[in-house]
Amino acid sequence: MKSSTYEELDRVMIEWFNQQKTDGIPVSGTICAKQAKFFFDALGMEGDFNASSGWLTRFKQRHGIPKAAGKGTKLKGDETAASEFCGNFQEFVERENLQPEQIYGADQTGLFWKCLPSRTLALETEQTTSGYRSSRERIIIMCCANATGLHKLNLCVVGKAKKPRAFKGADLSNLPVTYFSQKSAWIEHSVFRQWFEKYFVPQVQKHLKSKGLLEKAVLLLDFPPAHPHEELLSSDDGRIIVKYLPPNVTSLIQPMSQGVLATVKRYYRAGLLQKYMDEGIDPKMFWKNLTVLDAIYEVSRAWNMVKSSTITKAWRKLFPGNEENSGMNIDEGAILAANLATVLQNTEDCEHADIENIDQWFESPSNDSSCQVLTDSEGAEDQAKPAEQKLSTKTRKTELNPEKHISHKVALEWTENLLDYLEQQDDMLLSDKLVLRRLRTIIRRKQKIQNNKSH
Repeated sequence: MKSSTYEELDRVMIEWFNQQKTDGIPVSGTICAKQAKFFFDALGMEGDFNASSGWLTRFKQRHGIPKAAGKGTKLKGDETAASEFCGNFQEFVERENLQPEQIYGADQTGLFWKCLPSRTLALETEQTTSGYRSSRERIIIMCCANATGLHKLNLCVVGKAKKPRAFKGADLSNLPVTYFSQKSAWIEHSVFRQWFEKYFVPQVQKHLKSKGLLEKAVLLLDFPPAHPHEELLSSDDGRIIVKYLPPNVTSLIQPMSQGVLATVKRYYRAGLLQKYMDEGIDPKMFWKNLTVLDAIYEVSRAWNMVKSSTITKAWRKLFPGNEENSGMNIDEGAILAANLATVLQNTEDCEHADIENIDQWFESPSNDSSCQVLTDSEGAEDQAKPAEQKLSTKTRKTELNPEKHISHKVALEWTENLLDYLEQQDDMLLSDKLVLRRLRTIIRRKQKIQNNKSH
C-alpha cells in the first residue's frame, strides 16, 4: 500500500479515535483494526490492506498513542490545518455574501440515556453488587443549528430498533425529534443523506424565506467518511451546499463540539435526575419505568434549553466578533450542578451528593464508575400495559363512575393510555404531551407515598 494511502487512512482513523474518546467509548485493538478495515473499504482505496497487530502498533507509534490508551486519552488536534481552514472559510463566506443566519453546523454524539451519578440513589454501598452495571443503552443524537443560534432544527436521533416497543402505536412523524434506525455505531451515509434532503433543506429554505433572506446556505460538517461526498449533498437548485472540515480539527473548531453537545448532555442528565427526584420512587422502579421514548422527550427538551448565546459562542473561532452581543459568558453547567446539589441534599437517600460529584457526573462518559444504573432484565417497555387488558369491563365502569374513588393505579393506567393516544395523533403540540408526562410523574409520586404509608 502506498504511503499516500496510509496518510489518508491515518487522517480518518485519528478523527474517529478522537470522536470515540470524546464520547467515552473504550477503543480496543480489535475494534481499532476492524474500523481501519471499514474505512479502507469505504474510501475505495486500492491495494491489499491487513489491519494486523503490526499495523496497529505502527499506527500508535506514528501518532503518539499510548500502548494502552485509557478513557479520556485524546489525540492533539491539527492546529495548523484548523487555522488555515478558518481563514479559507471566512473568505468563502465573504465571497458568497453569506450572513450568520445562512451558515449551519451539525455534529453527532452518542448518548447513554440510562445514567445517574453513582453517589446518588444510595449506591455507595450497593453498586458493587451484581444488581448494578454501567449503562450501555445508547442512542445517537445529531444537533444542527445556524451561527446565530436562532434556528435550531429538531434533533436527529438514531437508534438500532426500527420502531422500539416503547413507541407502541406512536406515529414517528409526531415525535419531537427526527428518528431513524440503523445497526451501525454512527450515522450511515444513506441515513444522513435522507436527513439532509427531506429535513434539513426544506426547513432551512422555510426559515430563510421567513427572514426575507436568499434561500442560500452552507452546512459545515466533519471530515468524511462519516458523511457522503460534497457533490451528493446539495439542494436541487444548488444553493444549499455542504463544506467539510479537514481531518483532526473537530475538537478545535467544529462548532457543535465547542460546548454545544456537552451542554445538551448536561441538561439531559439534569432533567433525568430531576425526574427521579420528582417521582420519588425507588431506583429499580424508576429504571423499569424509564423508556427510550422518555429519553427522546427529555433530550428534546434539553436541546430546546440550550441558549442561542451558547451556540453563537461556539462559532467564535470561525467568526471572530460574531458573539459580541451574545451576552455574558455564563457557565451553564456550573449553575446546573449547584442547583441540583442543593436539591439533592434535601432529598431522602441523596443527602451525600455535592457539587463536585454532580459536576464530575456532567463531564464523565456514561460507562465509568461515576455513572451506574440498575440492570433491567425485564425491559422497561413492558411495564405499562393497556388498561383494557388489565381491567374487566365491570371494573372499568365502576372506576369511571365520578362518585367512586379513583385509585392512583387506575389514574396511572389512564394516563399511560392517554399518552399512547397523543402519540398516534398528528395534530398534538409537544407542550400538550409534556404536560401529560409531568402529570404521570406526579401520579407516580403520589402512588409511592401511599404505598409507604400502607407499610
